[in-house]
Amino acid sequence: MQPSLALQQALFRHQQRQIDALVVGASPAFKAYEARYRRLSSRYRRALDMSGVHRRVTSADVVHVGDYHTLRFAQRAFLELATSAVGSGRRVVLALEFVEARHQATVDRYLKGRLGDRAFLDRIGHPYSGAFDIWPHFKPLFQFARSHRLQVVAIDKRAAGKDSLQRRDEAAAKLIAKAALAPDRPLVLVLMGQYHVAPPHLPASVERALGTNARAQLVVLQNPEGVWWKLASKGLADSTEAVELSDDVVGIFNASPLVSQRTFLDYCEAEAGDAPIEDGGLAATVRALVKAIAKLVGVQVAGPLSKLEVLTPNDLDVLERLERRGGFTRVELEHLERHVLSGQSAFVPRARTIWLSGFSLNHAAEEAAHFVRHCALDAPMDRERPRADAFWARCVEEAIGFFGSKLVNPRRTCPSLSEWTGVFTHGEGKQRETAAFVLALSSLPDVRSADAKRLLPSRLEQFHAVSHALGYLLGEALYQAHRAGRFGSRQVAALFRDPIESGPASYARWLERSKA
Repeated sequence: MQPSLALQQALFRHQQRQIDALVVGASPAFKAYEARYRRLSSRYRRALDMSGVHRRVTSADVVHVGDYHTLRFAQRAFLELATSAVGSGRRVVLALEFVEARHQATVDRYLKGRLGDRAFLDRIGHPYSGAFDIWPHFKPLFQFARSHRLQVVAIDKRAAGKDSLQRRDEAAAKLIAKAALAPDRPLVLVLMGQYHVAPPHLPASVERALGTNARAQLVVLQNPEGVWWKLASKGLADSTEAVELSDDVVGIFNASPLVSQRTFLDYCEAEAGDAPIEDGGLAATVRALVKAIAKLVGVQVAGPLSKLEVLTPNDLDVLERLERRGGFTRVELEHLERHVLSGQSAFVPRARTIWLSGFSLNHAAEEAAHFVRHCALDAPMDRERPRADAFWARCVEEAIGFFGSKLVNPRRTCPSLSEWTGVFTHGEGKQRETAAFVLALSSLPDVRSADAKRLLPSRLEQFHAVSHALGYLLGEALYQAHRAGRFGSRQVAALFRDPIESGPASYARWLERSKA
């Protein structure tokens, strides 16, 4: 297996574990439902182009399109299929999981322009939650329907219990079948969660609901993981638009499984004032952030910026590109691989590269700040240090990154000491252990003391977690001092230019200045 592919798969498994931890309580019924989808979406017959997919769509009567709600490419692809379908001359009906069927009257009023966005979302019970919310992904579908006078059918159903997935499929199927059986035989385009549109699930329920009235059904899966990994192993993932899985199932590709997962994690982990960045615009956004932060702290970045590379989850050869640009040893590459697998972003000075694990503006700004600091220093950022020196130096580096991101997004927050106390009191396992270190080290009167050395975490994972937390706390304190006028532009410039000759001394100095 190619090293890059192995890394991608390892990161996929890591992110899936993160998602599983966020979406707790998966029942045996859900697991069986998921397993059926995975079995049926793991193999393909042949490659297709998108024109072939559009022909199949317009020749069907009911088209079930799999949705990944937080991936905007998924809704855009559905919109492209709808545009093609309208061009065929048939009447087109959009059946959307986004709204529960009981709110159909509200959908109709919204399409007629009698409700604004906020009133519409309030009435359907959608708690709009800012920039990472999925409503901006779905709004263009409603706008398209309004401009083309298309019927929109709300098909979701609130359900609980072990048979909730089946009941949701059956409820949606009745509405889809009713639309498909209209006298003018419209083309019904369904957008529902990917697991739902597996042939034994919603399509089978629609067939039962149709009874003796035959209608041609097609399933369009988006970015089916099993097929994507097979294509990637052959070097075909980037060049394949679509595939045929069976007579009535095709798959289309607009994002890697990693990107799809990451959009969900970004949605769950979004911070105040944060915003998603389009993957195609990440590099340009990072460069703009570098220029903005550099201007604020008085650092020249034009020359180094021209040599900066920005890598994202869409780049399948992260380690190879880092190795080419940085000349790392095998041991160093192993450390870099562990960092990538941790799901954290990073600036790698020797490779002049920023690795972004997701599409968060906050994290992009943080790594841009690290790059600006690199440009401000004459000394290297990544030199070897004794353990205690390295720990407190890393705290200062984390503080600089967080401080820089606050210059871009003043609303960004970090866990306070009171929140860490809550984690220690009520948390478990590694989180509680991290909290114990954070509370103990933050209470020290002098981090240069022998007690401080004895209290430092010994395991690398905790070393990183605790220095990360303490660095954010210091960065927040410095920003609040800056905002209050106690930490002026000269001190900010000095912070970014600090060579950190001694990690403990530097940390102690900036902590004291944050309180002055």
